[in-house]
Amino acid sequence: MSISVIIWDLGGVLVRTEDPAPREALAEQLRVPRSALEEAVFSGDSGGRAQRGEIRVEEHWQNLRRMFELDDQGMQEFRALFWGGDQVDETLIEYIRSLREEYKIGLLSNAFSDLRNYVTSIWKIADVFDDLLISAEVGLVKPDPEIYQLALQRLAVPADQAVFIDDIPANVEGARRVGLHAICFNNPAQARAELESLIDGSKR
Repeated sequence: MSISVIIWDLGGVLVRTEDPAPREALAEQLRVPRSALEEAVFSGDSGGRAQRGEIRVEEHWQNLRRMFELDDQGMQEFRALFWGGDQVDETLIEYIRSLREEYKIGLLSNAFSDLRNYVTSIWKIADVFDDLLISAEVGLVKPDPEIYQLALQRLAVPADQAVFIDDIPANVEGARRVGLHAICFNNPAQARAELESLIDGSKR
């Protein structure tokens, strides 16, 4: 059965930390390893709750402010440095736009409650997608099977007609267990080559 839907992860795929220096500077300033800093933001107790939509992102930032004993200005600097090296891959975005001539495009992201605003108003890339599925809005996170099933339902496609692309192996395996084709993103060229090979193979 041919591919009709392509679903993309956001962080680490479409938006990547191209310059690690700001985040590393923040970790040094706070005297913690960069890995511990990222864990606190993304996968600590507060970060996990924010990604599941149990708390708003503003509460998450306040939790981090208390954790690292920062004043308001310090928290502003924290956020500026933490995200300072992140960039939208505009070349990859344009490639995805070209795919819309033949395929539905979805976004499936474990993310905070403010992601939709970033996609629509700040990065201005919402036009790329037929559906934005954000974990904080639905109370589910990858690799929970239900979030992939919800993505398929919203895009009105059976699993074997969809491809999912993510940079985290556990999320890729989660998609495969639900029946989706899945690609583990390492870099844009590799992901594009694997996607095009998969699409070509599905047409035979």
